[in-house]
Amino acid sequence: MRNIREVLSVFLLAFSTSAFAEEAGSFGQSIAAFSELVDGFFNDYTGWFVALIFKSVPIGEANFPLIVGWLLLAALIFTIYFGFIQFRRAGMAIDIVKGKYTDPNAKDEGEVSHFQALTTALSGTVGLGNIAGVGAALAIGGPGATFWMILCGLLGMASKFCECTLGVKYRTILPSGVVSGGPMYYLSQGLSEKGLGGLGRALAIGFALMCILGALGGGNMFQANQAHAMLTYAFDVPSEYGIITGVVLAALVFSVIVGGMPSIASVTEKVVPWMAALYVGMAVIVIVVNISQVGPAFAAIFEGAFTGAGVVGGFVGALIQGLKRATFSNEAGVGSAAIAHSAVKTKEPITEGLVSLLEPFIDTVVICTMTALVITIAGLNVAPYDGSGLTGVTLTAASFTETAGVFKYLLALAVVMFAFSTMISWSYYGLKAWTYLFGEGKGKELVFKLMFCVFVVIGATIQFGAVIDFSDAAIFAMSIFNIIGLYFLMPVVKKELQSFIARVKSGEIKTYEKHSK
Repeated sequence: MRNIREVLSVFLLAFSTSAFAEEAGSFGQSIAAFSELVDGFFNDYTGWFVALIFKSVPIGEANFPLIVGWLLLAALIFTIYFGFIQFRRAGMAIDIVKGKYTDPNAKDEGEVSHFQALTTALSGTVGLGNIAGVGAALAIGGPGATFWMILCGLLGMASKFCECTLGVKYRTILPSGVVSGGPMYYLSQGLSEKGLGGLGRALAIGFALMCILGALGGGNMFQANQAHAMLTYAFDVPSEYGIITGVVLAALVFSVIVGGMPSIASVTEKVVPWMAALYVGMAVIVIVVNISQVGPAFAAIFEGAFTGAGVVGGFVGALIQGLKRATFSNEAGVGSAAIAHSAVKTKEPITEGLVSLLEPFIDTVVICTMTALVITIAGLNVAPYDGSGLTGVTLTAASFTETAGVFKYLLALAVVMFAFSTMISWSYYGLKAWTYLFGEGKGKELVFKLMFCVFVVIGATIQFGAVIDFSDAAIFAMSIFNIIGLYFLMPVVKKELQSFIARVKSGEIKTYEKHSK
């Protein structure tokens, strides 16, 4: 232990010397050259894939990504098919999280509680998209994009319900008690039960491949990159010091993920409430300080939703940006959250499906709307979207600091927390896809965990565009494989729902008022 401390001391001292400072410039140039090389490779060889996944069709002056329509249509179908379950059973979902339907003496299979499964999945979705993504949406679509963002978030709750119920129903419990679940398993096993084993295996393999690529890129490198960028923005940390940020983040991530899902859930159940409280707290302060502008802000949101005056594409532009942000933020239909929810301690798949439908509400309806209100109140998204105005994280950060300069630093802390929590959740998603393809075993798991941490360092060090475009495309390609399977399997979910509700009404499933998470 002493040797480790000495090595770390020397390592830190090296970065504080003038010699390192002098070499930082040449190091930065080497990193920039490497970044261009990597980006060029991905642009040359994966550009076709990105163009295919994000293919758009012109609607008026705006372009509508077909993948957004794919996710939105599924959300609408599931909402109708399950009888608007996100509105009718929201109260029951909250009761399940609180432990009302959990027998404190039961020894159900699984690794985590309902609350831990929810926070782990939330940590993967509540992230930089809520900060930078909303800023981009409002810069292009104006305040009206918020209305469509909320609507899409509400519909997406039904998609989460469907996929997470299936995640628990078709999960695999290993002899050690470790759980492996998610779309890979319900696509292969569920469709096999319907005589479509070949299709199921093909969809499962395609999903797993895309999940690994998405985990290493959007769930990893992008998070580390934006965390360091925010430290540079708030604290003037030199951009070439990204390797230090990467090493620190990688060490923190590895210390958590090496313990598996129980360790990840233990961290997320503490980090997620605090980071959400910090971010929402800042937003509430902005709203309270500018309470007189809240009414006009909501008026601008509703008016812009149907007129879109002054924004790219008018009404259609506002609609597209709102839908795009919601689907890209809460990942409803992508299937990622079902991997985390599969690890829950329960014998009733439907309970976790109900818990999961709370995610899009918290992520999109609450947190994204808070961001949109802050931006609308600040009134900084007025420049035309031609590159001259604020957009993304800079628009969001500038809007917060309009009320208090200290928010610049608190927002940086929130971004780092969001990035860290997203990385540990996506490491679990990628790991389960990895073990599905290559088999279970501590050695195979360690290979992926170490590889994941190496990509954390790379992500914080280099600047890239095409790499992230490819990763984003991989994440949304997951939804193609997943939703095809959900259409075949949604009758299974309805049967589970009807059975559960009937047993609750008959008293067969008891309640435990005094038990909590």
